[in-house]
Amino acid sequence: MTKPNAISAKPGGKCAICGKPVSAHYRPFCSKRCADVDLNRWLTEGYSIAGADDESARVSEEE
Repeated sequence: MTKPNAISAKPGGKCAICGKPVSAHYRPFCSKRCADVDLNRWLTEGYSIAGADDESARVSEEE
């Protein structure tokens, strides 16, 4: 039995940015453009994870 290639293990799917069919070369995106759009969102802090306020930051501001 051969081990599946990581790039082509899951055929099909939709691009995480535009919804077009995924390219095996740029997975999970359809093209370099969509991969670059996603990278730009990470670099410009377009994506964020909500969380609780940091208590240590609040304490230092009060001093």
